[in-house]
Parts: sequence; structure tokens; C-alpha cells
Amino acid sequence: MGVGIATENNMDLNQIKEDTRLVVRGLLKEAELEGGDALVVGCSSSEVASHQIGSYSSEEIGKAIFDTLQEELQGTGVYLAAQCCEHLNRALIVENEYAKANRLTMVNVMPALKAGGSFATAAYHGFREAVAIESIQAQAGIDIGDTLIGMHLAPVAVPVRLQQKTIGNAHVVTARTRLKYIGGERAQYK
Repeated sequence: MGVGIATENNMDLNQIKEDTRLVVRGLLKEAELEGGDALVVGCSSSEVASHQIGSYSSEEIGKAIFDTLQEELQGTGVYLAAQCCEHLNRALIVENEYAKANRLTMVNVMPALKAGGSFATAAYHGFREAVAIESIQAQAGIDIGDTLIGMHLAPVAVPVRLQQKTIGNAHVVTARTRLKYIGGERAQYK
């Protein structure tokens, strides 16, 4: 294994999966996503395992979180977008079907543990037909370990406060988006 890649896992993967399940279920309930919407997720497996971001990539943690998210999104029609780490300029891994339906420009890159991150790598290998894109405007997001997903959220992002505030040892922030309010004092909104 390379430098900064976990060679052992001292984390309870079942607890990580349960934490992930609680977060995604809470967000789905609050965000009221519809079929065709995107949920962008950034994840630092290093932070989940109590290490500094980018210093302890764990294939097992990335896969556990990806698999749990995929299970929870199954049947919802919501697409998962996995944010890569900064070494791939925070590109996203998505299903080819989503990229084509939304006419997104695909890029040629394949994530790895230390260039893309463990979560994006798990997505690349776990999706039916994975492709990389540079950006989207997702309708909701989960930031696991302060990975800064805001660049991929549609305006206007609204924080969603959940009871579950961590996955493993990583801080979690969730958000949904809403339409912009425009107009002046006479404008009316739904």
C-alpha cells in the first residue's frame, strides 16, 4: 500500500454504516427530493477514522459508506454523485445515465485511493456505468469530514440540522436547496 493508505481498519464498519443510514434517511425526509434529483456526497475516510483529511485513505470505509448510500437511495430515483478529493479538482463520479440525461460534460479520469479518494473510488467501481464529470448543481448534499461540497449544490443551499452529526469520527454537514426568491416587496412566493 502507498503512503497515507490505511493497511488496517480499527473502525466498526457496522457502526459507520448505521451512522450513514441515519444521516441519509434524515436528509431524505427533510429535503423532499424527487426522482431525477442528485445528492452530492463528499467523504473523507481519513476523518471518519479520526485522522487528518487526506492522510489515511481507507478502501473499506469508503466502500461501506458508498454501499450504504446506494442501498438507501435504491428505489427513490435520486442519483448519487460522489465528489473526488482535491487531487482530481473535486470532480464527481456519477452514473452515465444521469450524466447523459442532464447533458453533462464528461471528463477522462479514474479515481484511486490517493487521487480521488476512497469514497469516489468505491463509487467508480460500484456504479453500473460510472463516468466522471466536473460539476453539477445537486438538490441536496452530505459533507462527511469537511470536504467542502458547496461548489456542487444548486443555489440556494439551506442547512439541514440532523440529530446524527457524525459518521464514525467525521463531522457531518447536510444541506438541501431551494429556488431563489426574486422580486421586491410585492412579490409572492409558494
